Amino acid sequence: MYNLEWKPNESSKIPLYQQIYEFMKKKIMNGEWTLGTKIPPQRRLAHEFKVNRSTIVTALDELTADGLIESKVGRGTVVINNTWSIISSTSPPDWRIYVKSGTHQPNQSIIQDINQTEIRSDIIRLGTGELSPELLPSKKMKSVFQNNTEQALSLGYTEPKGTLYLRETICNHLKTKGIEVTPPSVLIVSGGLQALQLVSLGLLHKGSTIFHETPSYLTSVNVFQSAGMNLFEIPMDNEGVKTDLLGRLKRQHNGTLFYTIPSFHNPTGILMSNNRRKQLLDVCSKERLPILEDDVYGDLWFEQPIPKPLKAQDKQGLVLYMGSMSKTLSPGLRIGWLVGPEPVIDRLSDIKMQTDYGSSSLSQFAVAEWLASGLYDKHIIHIRKELKVRRDLTLHILDKYFSEVATWNNPEGGFYIWLKLNVKGPMDKLFKKALKEGILLNPGNIYDRNDSSHIRISYSYATPKQLEKGLIKLSQLIKENRD
Repeated sequence: MYNLEWKPNESSKIPLYQQIYEFMKKKIMNGEWTLGTKIPPQRRLAHEFKVNRSTIVTALDELTADGLIESKVGRGTVVINNTWSIISSTSPPDWRIYVKSGTHQPNQSIIQDINQTEIRSDIIRLGTGELSPELLPSKKMKSVFQNNTEQALSLGYTEPKGTLYLRETICNHLKTKGIEVTPPSVLIVSGGLQALQLVSLGLLHKGSTIFHETPSYLTSVNVFQSAGMNLFEIPMDNEGVKTDLLGRLKRQHNGTLFYTIPSFHNPTGILMSNNRRKQLLDVCSKERLPILEDDVYGDLWFEQPIPKPLKAQDKQGLVLYMGSMSKTLSPGLRIGWLVGPEPVIDRLSDIKMQTDYGSSSLSQFAVAEWLASGLYDKHIIHIRKELKVRRDLTLHILDKYFSEVATWNNPEGGFYIWLKLNVKGPMDKLFKKALKEGILLNPGNIYDRNDSSHIRISYSYATPKQLEKGLIKLSQLIKENRD
């Protein structure tokens, strides 16, 4: 609700307070803001509407006089009346009860703040895990749809597993990674998150225990938690997950699945060594523990090719393999893939058809063209060079301004630097201070609820000028927060 896209018209003859009053009254009267809805604070409203606080006070006073809102100490300002309660003798439904009754858990409040703030054009996004708009191939994408091609462009529904042509091109793409697979074992999904959702719905039962590295991207999304499953943390070192603990913990806690990002881990940027990958496969094979390998960053190496994916070394059908175009080509395409044993893929494709009836046929067409034509290979070489430049710039700035207050890793690819502050402090306070300065951070407690000393720095989204400006200011805020 805090992202109010509407703005009052300064050139209108109608006073600004009157415009705001009418806008908010309409929201309440037509039921968009239901009983109990909390009105944003006056300062926030003034910022959103770009008016003086006194203008907001006048508008709120009018709404209070109409009996539509009420302010109480410690509770703030809330909606107490709307159309239904005015014209009906019975009370309207309290949608807050329905909202709280949903089975899917809400995001952490700090993640909600991040999601709401990312749309602001005036913010420097130092934590955003996606490619900068200037790195996305918008012009080339237009030409892909305009070029003559042997591939048929369909506007209808696709087959349950995705178009055969796309799955064939993905199989050819995966061969370059050492993964031998055929189209029946490939499912096209609408991004990596949907793959996780399908796995949680189709393969696991309520109460299952999901092992994952800590810190982990998995902690920042509630896919498995909302399905009634338990997350169990496995510590890491600079080579990846500590496999020597995995066998004992699997037996003690009856682990069902191990989720891992072995290549340029989110959020730490760690690249799992080849030796550690072999150890992980050996342990999981011995313990009969399936692996869900998330390889969305695997194409983003800088200096030299990386160890082969776990799936390339999997001889027992132990690994479910996730890939995506969101981190390398376009997050807006919403195209990813899941590779696994055919019975598993058949099961998950059936569930996918029940949920969305297939991923976008237009997006599938585009991805197939990029892969089959060789455009993707050229594009990824360009992206690696650009990301390396941004990584080097970020490391240079960190060396110059952060040496007294933090330590960090030097990632060999991917998007992230895992910044560790030398002194623990109130991370929420630092987050809010940075936000006031126009800087959006991803604190470590998003990925590990007990973490109060890390920040995930992303060099993939902010422009070089923004990286320099934002990081220099962040170093000052960290020193202030420490003191």
